[in-house]
Amino acid sequence: MNYLAHIYLAEESDESVIGNLLGDFVKGPVGDEFTPGIAKGIITHRKVDVFTDSHEKFLASKKLISPERRRFAGIIIDLTFDHFLSKNWSEYSSSELPLFIKETYELLARNRSILPEKLQAFLPRMIEEDWLGSYSELEGIGETMDRISRRLHRRFQRENTLAGAVEEVESNYSELERNFSSFFPEVISFVEDLRRTGFGQN
Repeated sequence: MNYLAHIYLAEESDESVIGNLLGDFVKGPVGDEFTPGIAKGIITHRKVDVFTDSHEKFLASKKLISPERRRFAGIIIDLTFDHFLSKNWSEYSSSELPLFIKETYELLARNRSILPEKLQAFLPRMIEEDWLGSYSELEGIGETMDRISRRLHRRFQRENTLAGAVEEVESNYSELERNFSSFFPEVISFVEDLRRTGFGQN
């Protein structure tokens, strides 16, 4: 899953939100440089990713992606599941999505100095372009896929097939939404169980 879902799954604390977002930016063991709350959030993010990557509905969704884009299927489905979370937000949260997003941006801006340099660098653009809010429309996740495609092209100096991948979502929209609707309550239960039983090793 992408940023919105990981933030949604965080506990109601600044440190948990930050940690759950940092899971994409921190590699290796989670050391003493993080507060316990942030460390717990990072570990949660990692365990959610492992759960997601092996879930039958996530795997089934990846198989719907055409062979030409199959290597990017994980990215495509991560963003697509954030789209369905945004679209069906009221089924999972009593808070209004625009307010949730606004408070998230404010929290990240307030704590920008402790964020990894990479996240610090693109945070102003993330807020200005309202990345989290854009997921509610297919056009928004399409733009995100195209943006990632451009970044990969700059990094590796070669073309890739991720640009235009929103057409994959459009072609399989109903089945992907059914897969998400089956998957997401299970990931919520998984995180609740983590909090009850402890987190083990990171």
